[in-house]
Amino acid sequence: MKAKALMLGTCVVLLAAVIGYSTTQKHHWAVHDKNRPLPAVVTPGERAGQAPSDAIILFNGSDLSQWVSTKGNEPAQWKVENGYMEVVKKSGSLRTKQSFGDCQLHIEWATPTQTTGSGQKHGNSGVYLMGKYEVQVLDSYNNTTYADGQAAAIYGQNPPMVNACRPPGQWQSYDIIFRRPDFNSLTPATITVFHNGVLVQDHWVIEGTTEHKKRAEYSAHEYKLPLILQNHGDPVRYRNIWIRELPEPE
Repeated sequence: MKAKALMLGTCVVLLAAVIGYSTTQKHHWAVHDKNRPLPAVVTPGERAGQAPSDAIILFNGSDLSQWVSTKGNEPAQWKVENGYMEVVKKSGSLRTKQSFGDCQLHIEWATPTQTTGSGQKHGNSGVYLMGKYEVQVLDSYNNTTYADGQAAAIYGQNPPMVNACRPPGQWQSYDIIFRRPDFNSLTPATITVFHNGVLVQDHWVIEGTTEHKKRAEYSAHEYKLPLILQNHGDPVRYRNIWIRELPEPE
């Protein structure tokens, strides 16, 4: 018992020493340093889901001017009406004209109420960060599929912690915090996802580019890349899409 207590005490001392050393090394400013730059002022949205003042509006409900088709960079052909865009079968996926890396993304989606399929054929689409890392969109309300392929899963990698899906036809939201991979420092990407306000992915370390029936692997790519919305053939709807570019952590 004494030996275990001694070992525990030694570990605590060593941990404290390591933490003390690391915090001393990483701080560039003194505590309460008046020379430290103040954060920029941002006006938040007045209601949940409304874009803050520094957000880039990717879809405002009226046009697809921020998007092009992934089929040869043709003009986007998805349907726009009543404040939403809707997938049009065989028209290709959409990608943003602008490229992004570290970001905060808000996006709202709804799966169709009329469908004949089940599992992956039930309101299937996806949000691809940097066009490579997919957060699955699917009707997972009373619709069973493989765990790493249901709504809010990091597709093929990690299921959501809980199933927070609403019934088909109802609007749902993703709020995503994404940190890009850094191939110079060999740092993988990470992602945090709130589904309808519920935390479902908690700083998950992404294992690589999204694959189907294959283990994900990384392949080096650009610092910033477009966001992609997947056309899987189902008439999934999207609205109120905005993104904030995030500064790199100190």
